[in-house]
Amino acid sequence: MSGWLSQVIDQDYLLQARQMQALSFAVHIPLVCFGMALPTLILFLEWRAMRTGQEVYRTLARRWSRILVALFAVGVVTGTVLSFEMGLLWPQFVGTFGSVFGLGFAIEGFSFFVEAIFIGVYVYGWDRLSPRWHFASGIPIVLTGVTGSFMVITVNAWMNNPSGFRLQNGQVVDVDPVRALFANPFLWHEFVHMYIAAFMVTGFLIAGCYAVSMLRGRTTPYHRVALAVPLTAASVAAPAQIVVGDWAARTVGEQQPVKLAALEGLGATTSGAPVHLLGWYVDGEVRYGIEIPRLLSLLAYHDPDSTVRGLLSFPPEDLPPVNVVRIAFQTMVGIGSALALLAVIFLYIRIRAHRLPASRWFYRAVVLAGPAAVVALIAGWVTTEVGRQPWVVYGVMRTNEAVTAASGIPIGYAVLAAIYLGVVVGVGWILHRLAIRPLPADPPPRELVEEGVP
Repeated sequence: MSGWLSQVIDQDYLLQARQMQALSFAVHIPLVCFGMALPTLILFLEWRAMRTGQEVYRTLARRWSRILVALFAVGVVTGTVLSFEMGLLWPQFVGTFGSVFGLGFAIEGFSFFVEAIFIGVYVYGWDRLSPRWHFASGIPIVLTGVTGSFMVITVNAWMNNPSGFRLQNGQVVDVDPVRALFANPFLWHEFVHMYIAAFMVTGFLIAGCYAVSMLRGRTTPYHRVALAVPLTAASVAAPAQIVVGDWAARTVGEQQPVKLAALEGLGATTSGAPVHLLGWYVDGEVRYGIEIPRLLSLLAYHDPDSTVRGLLSFPPEDLPPVNVVRIAFQTMVGIGSALALLAVIFLYIRIRAHRLPASRWFYRAVVLAGPAAVVALIAGWVTTEVGRQPWVVYGVMRTNEAVTAASGIPIGYAVLAAIYLGVVVGVGWILHRLAIRPLPADPPPRELVEEGVP
């Protein structure tokens, strides 16, 4: 203990508080993805409607804007819960470092209010604004959805690589929030990684819904466009994520060597360190895994003979739960690789043959891709957050020094789980109601209109 608290917090409180926070993140993060990516897809559809005059694009944009409203409303609920949890579960963290990262949450709050205003303008302006002004009213939604998420990620990046302050007698002094939040080597790879993940999650989930319709024989132009647009966005994002992942791994290797060792389960410091697929870390080594020689050194430092520091070279109290980190990381990478393969198949057929794939197996894979992308998203955040343990602020404040000493967390945890269950059921019902609303009737052929046939 480094003296942040005058008392040692019961470990039970720490585990319960972390589980409660993790539950809230798991519910909220997919909604963040929709807030970042869905407005862009909607504006693209509206732009296509203005360019081509085809009503199918406008119909899709209008229907998806209702989904955006529903998910934004739920995001307000889950985001508010997270805000309260920050102060209630981690009072020492917020009280000590609030002056450092507070600017990030202030800008995020401002972005949220601007986004809410323009979502209202956009949704209620479909028949009240000219097409150009209506399209323009959606641009701030795209921008604020990105800036709000960007500011939250600046705080997370700072937690992984803290700077912009000094500690003097346990007090934070000489605070420079701009340097702390924006001059951080973790910031840009975290933001780009999350931004691309947002298009993967949103694109594959929406495409999966319409893939079900395609499997049921609904192959109208509406359903084909509704599948092609989000699937194309997700398919462009998925291969790009592999490049960003390499960037992130090299930054982690330089700044958080203990996390890099935990990702692989590397016990001893090794020159030409291998990667083990699957397996279980125990007693300083990975057992039952499939070894790929020198791959960890190559991926982390772009040199197959480079030396990677092992877990046994760090104090035991500074190690994260290795198997949790390894399983989460390999889950993220495995699903991400499968999604990238699916994306390449789709793009190849789309570009080469100028059509959608014909195989029913492809559409079955798209249906599974949406939930799989959510699993990969949450696994990625587990990798980031659990891999930083036991630190809430890396190298500065431990998580058990930040947690509340209040009792009653199990009761709050149970109530929160029940509330989230109700929210999930409610959202499912709302989205189902929106999905079954009848489509507008197709206009009659032009020649019939000219002849006066109703």
